[in-house]
Amino acid sequence: MQLNPKSIFHYISYLQYPLLLIAIFYVLEPILQGFEYPWLSINKALIFMGIGISFSTLQDTHKTQNNFSKKVWENPKKGKFFLILMGMTMLFFLIVGIIGLYAAEEAILKEISLGTIVLGIGYMSLWKSAMEMFEYHRKD
Repeated sequence: MQLNPKSIFHYISYLQYPLLLIAIFYVLEPILQGFEYPWLSINKALIFMGIGISFSTLQDTHKTQNNFSKKVWENPKKGKFFLILMGMTMLFFLIVGIIGLYAAEEAILKEISLGTIVLGIGYMSLWKSAMEMFEYHRKD
């Protein structure tokens, strides 16, 4: 097995799974502990989701992960729709996070805003990878 930079990044991308599992833990933590301090867990979940999504973009964009993904990126209309949807989602997270960071009075809201910004940055890297996948796989 020969390790080149592309395969190294591909193997590093598998860190997305433990990171997303940690995010799920923080989503479930307030439910399991009776909603005593939900805001801290939500912030941690947002941060780990953003980092996990960023790690997922290190995979090879020349390959699709499943048939659903393949059908989306091969179809020009579906691909454009999903790129627009992803771009709007990314902008939403970034704008809400930045506004919250500067407009929030309470420290916990500022922290959640920072987590939202990290999630938005994760979506930005996912959006870039999606653009590459659309470019490589579209059939028109």
